[in-house]
Amino acid sequence: MKITVVGLGYVGLSNAVLLAQHHQVTAVDLSAQRVAMINAKTCPFTDDAISDFLVHKDLNLTATDTPAGCYDGADIVVIATPTNYDTDRNFFDTSSVEAVAQAALAENPSATIVIKSTIPVGFTDQIRADLGSDRIIFSPEFLREGTALLDNLHPSRIIVGDLGPRGQQFADVMAHAALDADVPIVLCASAEAEAIKLFANTYLAMRVAFFNELDSYAMAHGLEAGKIIQGVSLDARIGSHYNNPSFGYGGYCLPKDTKQLLANYASVPQNMMQAIVDANRTRKNFIADTIIAKAPEVVGVYRLAMKARSDNFRQSSIQGIMKRVKAKGIPVIVYEPEMDDPDFFGSEVTHDLDGFKTRCDVIIVNRASPELADVADKVFTRDLFGSD
Repeated sequence: MKITVVGLGYVGLSNAVLLAQHHQVTAVDLSAQRVAMINAKTCPFTDDAISDFLVHKDLNLTATDTPAGCYDGADIVVIATPTNYDTDRNFFDTSSVEAVAQAALAENPSATIVIKSTIPVGFTDQIRADLGSDRIIFSPEFLREGTALLDNLHPSRIIVGDLGPRGQQFADVMAHAALDADVPIVLCASAEAEAIKLFANTYLAMRVAFFNELDSYAMAHGLEAGKIIQGVSLDARIGSHYNNPSFGYGGYCLPKDTKQLLANYASVPQNMMQAIVDANRTRKNFIADTIIAKAPEVVGVYRLAMKARSDNFRQSSIQGIMKRVKAKGIPVIVYEPEMDDPDFFGSEVTHDLDGFKTRCDVIIVNRASPELADVADKVFTRDLFGSD
């Protein structure tokens, strides 16, 4: 098949690489630098599996920064453009998705358009009506930063929001590209698929918030949070996974997806959805107040990324701690070797780890690192189990 993938972030590039094992894939992105890197078989972000596949696998993959002509002849067009949350409208900014869908159908009205971007419940039905096409379907992603391709090669499930032959065809394409046999496939209405994505991410945010609030309680009362979490998690109904405290849930997906789901509840009674959104702000306030109470002269931020082995720090929770500390007039220095800019929102950025350790009184780190073992007395982290 001929497949065009638009948007080459974690979702788009992992899908492009996955599908290029068996199909002719054209990958489109507005960034000429990102396109050049992919054509040079270099992954533009940290993902070991994508890097390995680009170099060692025989992929039928070509990247371009010119969308015109890329839709002509394509059997499937996958849209994986960003949908940032617009706080003024309480709604995802879906303008890029709408623009790509309109352009693709104008150039190739027979293509199946598959939206991989996260969208509000009801969006697919609306854009079908607006563009006068029933060829637009939604298929959510459940990928982790740094392991996006692996999560597509070994998917927990394949969800497609279309009950007709196009939905089945795309589900079969994704299942054929996976390495696991008998991957669970769920075909459903588009609004149900959209809800699956938002409810799944909100549940994960709820779990993060729960263990963070448990940790806040333990800190406030001088209890050993790790022992409490261990005892709670040994209940098989709860499980010893996704239970490591942090500075809050962050990243590109969870903050915006929880807010969008809450907005979708506008006419539905709820308590938990609001609490999940509010809990993240409360946790950041508590962590920042704890750091400020130490009266440091200079606070260091060791890495902006939310997870270990990640170079992505979009909306990472540690940035919320930084803002609150700086609001109290405390200087903040950032150690971030992945950043070339000399400052980050007015804070100095350094690549000199030894100097960073010397200059900072308190060093905050969301996920602990052996690089800081020699200044352990300065380190503030809530990483209890050394896991993400």
